[in-house]
Amino acid sequence: MGKTGIVKYSKNGESFEIIVDSEMAYEFVTGKRTDPVSVLDVEEVFKDAKKGERQSEDRIKKAFGTTEIAKVAEAILKNGDVPITTEQRNRLLDEKKKQVIDIIAKNAIDPRTNAPMPPLRIENAMAETRISIDPFKNANSQIEAIVKKLSVVLPIKFAVAKVEVTIPPEYTNRCYGTLKQFGLKSEQWLPNGSLQAIVEFPAGMQSDFYLRISNATQGKATTKLIN
Repeated sequence: MGKTGIVKYSKNGESFEIIVDSEMAYEFVTGKRTDPVSVLDVEEVFKDAKKGERQSEDRIKKAFGTTEIAKVAEAILKNGDVPITTEQRNRLLDEKKKQVIDIIAKNAIDPRTNAPMPPLRIENAMAETRISIDPFKNANSQIEAIVKKLSVVLPIKFAVAKVEVTIPPEYTNRCYGTLKQFGLKSEQWLPNGSLQAIVEFPAGMQSDFYLRISNATQGKATTKLIN
């Protein structure tokens, strides 16, 4: 293992921490690694990792619906605070910038001609307006604010999908990270334990969103496109 770090996550007022290989954790959060257990330096969930204080199984079960280390580690990695080095941050910033430009290029048009927006034109406009990209936030969740700033110097029209989705209780932990990735705008926990959320993302990504939610819930989630 290389340099280690601590990923911290809070839920229901409780702290959950895991000790990870920093480079592998970076690979996991950027989608280059899929096995959450391979990221762990120690296969344990802690209340305070520095003190070596383990979190209780009851609290882990209550927060994640399971005590299976792979599922718990995956939830913490996707929703927690993953520490990264300056080099990793710069790499992530560059990758996130490319993602943003790609999303805008695929979903935006010049309203004067209805022609697609070339990536280079978008990149130049971003530089001109000195747009800052948050390397730690999902690209989709930043698009709305970025397009608004670009519109000051660039004629641009962008289609956005607004979807209401209801996730059954047994799948909420598995889906929460996906909802955040696509642009979680609001959430409400229903009396039966289901999660009802509003998500906004580029219209061109609807098929991908529906497929991922369907796969994660075995087709049991309900979705409704909101005008």
